[in-house]
Amino acid sequence: MGQENATLLTEFVLSGLPHLPHWKIPLFLLFSVIYLITIVGNLGLITLIWSDPHLHIPMYFFLGNLAFVDTWLSSTVTPKMLLNLLAKSKLISVPECLVQFFSFVNSATTECFLLAAMAYDRYAAICKPLLYPMVMTNRLCVCLLVLSFVGGFIHALIHEGFLFRLTFCKSNIIHHFYCDVMPLLKISCSDPSLNFLIVFIFSGSIQVFTILTIIFSYTLVLFSILKQKSIKSISKAFSTCGAHLLSVSLYYGSLLFMYVRPASLQVGDQDMMDSVFYTVIIPVLNPIIYSLRNKQVKNSLAKLLQKNT
Repeated sequence: MGQENATLLTEFVLSGLPHLPHWKIPLFLLFSVIYLITIVGNLGLITLIWSDPHLHIPMYFFLGNLAFVDTWLSSTVTPKMLLNLLAKSKLISVPECLVQFFSFVNSATTECFLLAAMAYDRYAAICKPLLYPMVMTNRLCVCLLVLSFVGGFIHALIHEGFLFRLTFCKSNIIHHFYCDVMPLLKISCSDPSLNFLIVFIFSGSIQVFTILTIIFSYTLVLFSILKQKSIKSISKAFSTCGAHLLSVSLYYGSLLFMYVRPASLQVGDQDMMDSVFYTVIIPVLNPIIYSLRNKQVKNSLAKLLQKNT
């Protein structure tokens, strides 16, 4: 009977964020403003980098792509969440749910790899300044970018493929505001042990690998900075790397808390709050963090505004 119900299942119900009914309108307005700022901020940063030849260097090449991925990640989750805040029906079709899940995993994983690539770029720029043009060639930058997107695609494809082995007959209510792997596994009537193991192995490995790359790169950067005698150089290096480290810490902190814990320790409402952080808040913070702490970006923006006035 469970197999028959699973075969006939065509829709899930997204329970949405835990909130009191009278908070629906304030939350809708808040997240709408955040989403608008996310889109304008990230697309504006991409436009600025594209239009200013002075920003056509590896650091801003990766930053522009990070802004694109942040836009992609936020757009995968936020519009459906906003719709469900006001809609009486919170239904999502199974194909739409699978597409949303694939897009989310793809963009989130790509961001992990991009952050690691940016850390390596800062290591090459600060620790090997004379060799930097020969180390961070255009070919290497494109290869790192392609590997980031391909890695995200393959990781998403693996988890999507393993979802097809499951059947859903206990309930069609997903206790989340978007289709994520953990809430889906919790309502499966098949044994999800293998899926939990796959999530732990692959998500954990990717996060550990990229985090170690970032930590190792910035440790070498820190030692290199401390060897410098120029206060101005030290201040500039700390300013640039500080922005990167802040973004990395916020992003990985919530991801590690979500996906590398044992399934038994995961609590629904707390997981949703963590998810809001890295799907809605982080994408709006990144352009602010990187732009306000970067003198070259601010100068390019000032020139662009003066040119258009």
